[in-house]
Amino acid sequence: MVAGWGSILLMGVTDPLGGINTLFPLFGIANQLLAAVALSICLVVFARAGHTWRLLIIFVPMLFTAIITVYGSWLKIFSPDPKIGYWANHMTYKRAIAAGKSSLGQAKNIEDMHTVVGNTAIQGTMSIIFVVCALIVMIVACIRTVQALHGRNIIDTEDPAKASKIFAPSGLMPTKAEKDLQAEWDAFYDKHPELDLESVHKDKEHA
Repeated sequence: MVAGWGSILLMGVTDPLGGINTLFPLFGIANQLLAAVALSICLVVFARAGHTWRLLIIFVPMLFTAIITVYGSWLKIFSPDPKIGYWANHMTYKRAIAAGKSSLGQAKNIEDMHTVVGNTAIQGTMSIIFVVCALIVMIVACIRTVQALHGRNIIDTEDPAKASKIFAPSGLMPTKAEKDLQAEWDAFYDKHPELDLESVHKDKEHA
């Protein structure tokens, strides 16, 4: 994963058209699609928790983000304008190479032109993969949300609730009641040191 993103960064740095033109649209699309996917997962979680109208708080920004980003991806993939579309730019340089040209635009030699052809193909392909994967997740999430609202196909993936065995003040400065409660916890852990998770953790750190 790291090597893959590192290669994309290297591609942006060495691209004759400039790294900002290469990387900014791709990273922008990936970032916003990730936001839409995260919201779609939250939609399912809250629907299974029994929320109904409150789901609009999640659904509206998810829908807005998805529509804007998918439309932007559509333009980057299918626009016939070489200044916008990856594949249009790809074909422009590919046809120029086939016509025997040795430079075009910011590509000052044939090596730069081949670099642009390769980079635009990678960018266009990755844009397609990003959009398809994100749409699959969002569509499935919406289906699961509707099923949860109708009480069908509900899978409980939550662990059962357990009472906490660790106490800490609710604010920066503990109140008198919290100090008294802390003293009770300290006395309890003096009698049951095996239950003191914090001390066990500290012992492991010092080991």
